[in-house]
Amino acid sequence: MGQDNRALQPAHVAPWSARISYWLLRTLVVNPLFRLAFHGRVEGRPPAYRGEPCVVVANHGSDLDPPLLSCAMGRPVAFIAKQELFRVPVLAPLIRGLGAVPVRRGHVDRRALDRCLAQLQCGWLVGVFLDGTRSTTGMVERPRHGAALLAQRSGCPLLPVAIFNSHRALSRGSMGLKLVPITIRIGAPIPAPANRDRQTMEATSQRCAAVINGLLTGAPLPGSGPEQAS
Repeated sequence: MGQDNRALQPAHVAPWSARISYWLLRTLVVNPLFRLAFHGRVEGRPPAYRGEPCVVVANHGSDLDPPLLSCAMGRPVAFIAKQELFRVPVLAPLIRGLGAVPVRRGHVDRRALDRCLAQLQCGWLVGVFLDGTRSTTGMVERPRHGAALLAQRSGCPLLPVAIFNSHRALSRGSMGLKLVPITIRIGAPIPAPANRDRQTMEATSQRCAAVINGLLTGAPLPGSGPEQAS
């Protein structure tokens, strides 16, 4: 079923209002925290600023991951976020302004999928945490198929990214930060799956998980060497 993917003809750059919000947060808040407090490093090559959109897939160890990952990409990333966050008075308008997409956990949320496709069409990167929830080990343990489905529907490649040590900096249930070094390692793009059959979705999701876990355990990076976050 669903053999043909729908290649996008995107604008390549997110709307100016989103870009202003992104750069202000990145410059004034996230980058100083990442570089100074966590001695943050970005290794690998982030997507070109005006390049094609892609589906960024990553492990998920803490609530720090969305802003740090967005910072490392160098351009706005619309993250899939649980819908409960959109009921928090201060947080809700902020994440809406930064392009977050609400999703009902434990459901096949077609509306969220359609909104992610629209964000890709507008030139955003879309970020998906492969497990769908935080892991106590920081590794990908039970990859879900949402990212693979989004890639297949859009025709966009998947970009595997490993976030090292965020689960130690702010572990699940923790009441405070630990200032440990955090490194973000960017892998090579993985082509969108050709169709939506269960076997293909499973194989693509497992491939993403294997690449991310490999990056977490020291697998070599593609292409050039490390780039310090700016």
